[in-house]
Amino acid sequence: MTADLRITALENLQRTLGHRFNDPKLLEEALVHPSANPRRSRSKSARQKNADAIPPMRDYNRLEFIGDRVLGLIVATLLAERFPQAEAGELALRYNALVKQDSLARFAQSLGLGDFIQLSRSERDSGGAGKPAILADACEAVVAALYLDGGLKVAERFVRRYMEPMLGDFSAGAAKDAKTALQEWAAARGMAAPRYEVVSQEGPPHEPHFTVSVRLGNGEPETGKGGSKRAAEQEAAGRLLSKLDISKT
Repeated sequence: MTADLRITALENLQRTLGHRFNDPKLLEEALVHPSANPRRSRSKSARQKNADAIPPMRDYNRLEFIGDRVLGLIVATLLAERFPQAEAGELALRYNALVKQDSLARFAQSLGLGDFIQLSRSERDSGGAGKPAILADACEAVVAALYLDGGLKVAERFVRRYMEPMLGDFSAGAAKDAKTALQEWAAARGMAAPRYEVVSQEGPPHEPHFTVSVRLGNGEPETGKGGSKRAAEQEAAGRLLSKLDISKT
């Protein structure tokens, strides 16, 4: 793609994103895969030897790091607003379903991001423009670019426009409960079943309040609270799932 065609393509993408960038270089950076960055594609010794000859360039890794956090804040807030009665365990399941790699890849595909990502020839020939991992990373990088250029409201408006219609796809009935999801996560990795322990029980018999902890192996425990032991276990499992970040595994 020539420079003029790429400029035109990026202008079209800005219209799709609903934001005209004050600094278009942010959007360009969000669409550069590491394989297309000459500073990464050469050996370490070659990079050191020819540092001055290689043009300065950044790929989307830094923006993806920021976008992951920005997206997480927006999606968590959106879920808390939409499901005000949901406990943390249920919110965690919905959150993981929305921000997992496959969901973000579909998000990116709906924008046609694959056509804009700069890839090395070998990566493009191997189908890189359609790989879920690359599409998901680019999607998060674009969210970061919107945030850095226009602020949180611009990024939030963009994410909500595409995420809100997806909320119905992850109904509570369709999602596994947090305890089941955590047990399956552990079993898939050859780990022992999660261990639950009642930390405390407070309140009168007709209105008890439980605090329960859950631990996997020798890992740090996570706690949950609820009006029944099961509810507290579900919340603890959901919190541990979020800490494990199963959406990225």
